[in-house]
Amino acid sequence: MPPADHIIEVAEIRVTDPAGFEAAVAQARPHFLAAEGCLGLALHRVVETPDTYRLLVRWRRVEDHMVTFRASDGFQAWRALASPFFAAPPAVTHSAAVDLG
Repeated sequence: MPPADHIIEVAEIRVTDPAGFEAAVAQARPHFLAAEGCLGLALHRVVETPDTYRLLVRWRRVEDHMVTFRASDGFQAWRALASPFFAAPPAVTHSAAVDLG
């Protein structure tokens, strides 16, 4: 399988206060966008369970997220802003597009 041009981090997050969490993600957005290897992000709210969100972050490489970003001040700022609204620890996975060619 050839390498993908980017990976997607999917963080599924159950929250205690949706409005507060959405505001926190909006405040944290610049920290993600300034991170090395971050190519963009989106926040989706799960229709069937409105206290659950999926934060989708496009990274150049998994290491840009798991090593570089997690060791950064930006990650600490993100956690300080968002973690007060976490009902449970986020479930995080990474995926790459499959060429259906």
